Amino acid sequence: MNIYICGQKHFAADVFTALKDAGHTIVGVSSPEFGSDGSSPDRLKALAEAAGVKWMKSGVLNENTIPEGVDLIVTAHSHDFVREPTRNKTTYGAIGYHPSLLPLHRGKDAIIWTIEKGDKITGGSVYWLNEVMDGGPIAAQEHVFVLPGDTPDLLWKRDLQPLGIKLLVQACNDIAQGRIIKKIQNEDIATVEPSIKKFKADAEAAAAAAAAAK
Repeated sequence: MNIYICGQKHFAADVFTALKDAGHTIVGVSSPEFGSDGSSPDRLKALAEAAGVKWMKSGVLNENTIPEGVDLIVTAHSHDFVREPTRNKTTYGAIGYHPSLLPLHRGKDAIIWTIEKGDKITGGSVYWLNEVMDGGPIAAQEHVFVLPGDTPDLLWKRDLQPLGIKLLVQACNDIAQGRIIKKIQNEDIATVEPSIKKFKADAEAAAAAAAAAK
């Protein structure tokens, strides 16, 4: 398939390599221009340009800028929202990876909330993007165990990052072979958590207000 990748950092670069190794054609990527240090190129950008693949800055992708002939958009650690008009310019639409067992822990801080809430089991989900944040049908999903002493960073690096690469390749291979899996998420058990920074800021503000009212 002809795949367009939206993403950043190590994860997106590893997905780029894995999909290319699986026989798919990467026809373009979008990512930040620079990495976390603000000076060196983002890893996905550097990898794409070294391979002769066209790069576009994050936030610019839309129905007018997406290349012709894209079969599927893959988001990999992307904070861009790929809108319906953009998805409609492709053959199949767009899929993304979320590090939780959707519909649980929707939101950008899913792994942190997994640890905060003391979950013993979590996992990864590849889902079809729609207009609901992390709410589209599931294309592939698998669980992992949360071990005693796990931190968000450790859980991501040990289990959820490699699982994401595996599931994205699996889903892309399925789609290329005509196996279109779309399992609707159960909204009755869906959870959506806020940004952990916002949650803590709100909690601190509420505590300060309560103390001032005494």
